[in-house]
Amino acid sequence: MIVNHAELVVSAVKPEQYPKGSLPEIALVGRSNVGKSSLINRMINRKRLAHTSSTPGKTQTLNFYLINRAFYFVDLPGYGYAKVSKQTKAQWGHMIEHYLRKREELTCALLLVDVRHKPTRDDVNMFDWLDYYTIPTVVVATKSDKLSKGKRLQQVKAIQRELGVRPEDIVAFSSATGEGKEPLWRAITSYVSNA
Repeated sequence: MIVNHAELVVSAVKPEQYPKGSLPEIALVGRSNVGKSSLINRMINRKRLAHTSSTPGKTQTLNFYLINRAFYFVDLPGYGYAKVSKQTKAQWGHMIEHYLRKREELTCALLLVDVRHKPTRDDVNMFDWLDYYTIPTVVVATKSDKLSKGKRLQQVKAIQRELGVRPEDIVAFSSATGEGKEPLWRAITSYVSNA
């Protein structure tokens, strides 16, 4: 896909702040520091539209990025080891759950997992949760450039087994090299066009 328009429309913490209209939305979920912002930047060929940080927990709102005026990427706060208070984590959890369960425009979720490791308990719980609420999900195995090709294939298969996903629903991806960009666009486009 050629992206000729991308902008951050709103950073929301409650439903009344979400964009109006009925454009499809693709939610990015995953643990803190798994590469959600980097993925957005790579997919749209921009270096800094989505802010990246080496400090986990920097995304604290639901960030709606309008792509080609046709759909949104929605970057959700990461789960896992972010150094924030229990109260803040609980607020994030409520905000994320409300969005994922109630947002009618939500078309598909991209669940990002680090290809170098087996899925964490949080990753498995999130996948199971998305499955329970029948939210279509593509698993994106990020940071694929950090492994040799053989090891990468091995790890992708291990993640696939652990989560119980079909081979066509998992994509190895690298924000550094762009690997996986085209297959991921194909998956996203199929969900957006069927929305």
